Amino acid sequence: MKAMVLHSPGSNLVKEDLPDPEPGSGQLLLDVGACAVCRTDLHVYDGDLTNPNLPLVLGHEIVGRVVAVGEDVKRFSKGDRVGVPWLGWTCGECGYCSTGRENLCDSAKFTGYHLNGGFAEKAISDARYSFPIPDFYTDIEAAPLLCAGLIGYRSLVAAGDAARLGLYGFGAAAHIIAQVACYQRRRVFAFTKEGDSTAQQFARDLGAEWSGSSAEQPPEELDAAIIFAPVGALLPTALKAVAPGGKVVCAGIHMSEIPAFPYDILWMERSVCSVANLTRKDGEDFLEIAPKVPVKTHIERYDLEKANEALSDLRNGNLNGAAVLVP
Repeated sequence: MKAMVLHSPGSNLVKEDLPDPEPGSGQLLLDVGACAVCRTDLHVYDGDLTNPNLPLVLGHEIVGRVVAVGEDVKRFSKGDRVGVPWLGWTCGECGYCSTGRENLCDSAKFTGYHLNGGFAEKAISDARYSFPIPDFYTDIEAAPLLCAGLIGYRSLVAAGDAARLGLYGFGAAAHIIAQVACYQRRRVFAFTKEGDSTAQQFARDLGAEWSGSSAEQPPEELDAAIIFAPVGALLPTALKAVAPGGKVVCAGIHMSEIPAFPYDILWMERSVCSVANLTRKDGEDFLEIAPKVPVKTHIERYDLEKANEALSDLRNGNLNGAAVLVP
């Protein structure tokens, strides 16, 4: 199979011919139809997430067809179409796994970080952490749902029943979650980089009633805010924007250093939490609701060998929506 391989953080991915993988017990072998490019891929590529299993095939928003099934797989058969997310394997036995919190498993392995991912023609997945893809979506449309959608949805749930919702960083995740929030009759306020009028208009087109720079205060207080941008300085900014009793949810797996801030912007029962990875229930719930909204993913298509270009465009903010690689 052809694959784009990372040999060391900061170096370009290299196109290589690798042996076709074989599924072990409990695993699926997929023909990859599409794999979206996530900011977490960029964090692995840059070395912000340390100790990747090198050499490594990135990519954890995979949609593919099952072409072979390992022993002890009962849920899927050859020909099924499945999606593969960031959380690729857990022990299934620890206190977290046994209480529906497998996203916190100490032994967890992640797709495109510990396990080879989807920047390739073929991929292996754990059948337990593979999801049927709704027929409503093509492969390329569905790929961003597997991380931008799933972790974005977990973040939205963590925000509670907030009627006035702020989204900081209007990229792949926010453009999906804005649609879900509007479907739920929430009011969406979108925050972008200063001067990014294109992203601000994009947010309004997707239902945001207000959009502006992340340096601005919204026209009224928020009930909750979700920070998708990996910028620690946005935490005190968002705290200033939420009303008493409000909540700030940090959705990224990596964030730059959070600056010190005065207690009075946390006072009055404001709260801060992080969202880590996803659970299978998140996947099942989100993939059920997405076609009902219906969530429409805005994608920029790249051939597999253009993976370095896609990562660069993501880094430089040249995307509205999500980049998707197609073998």
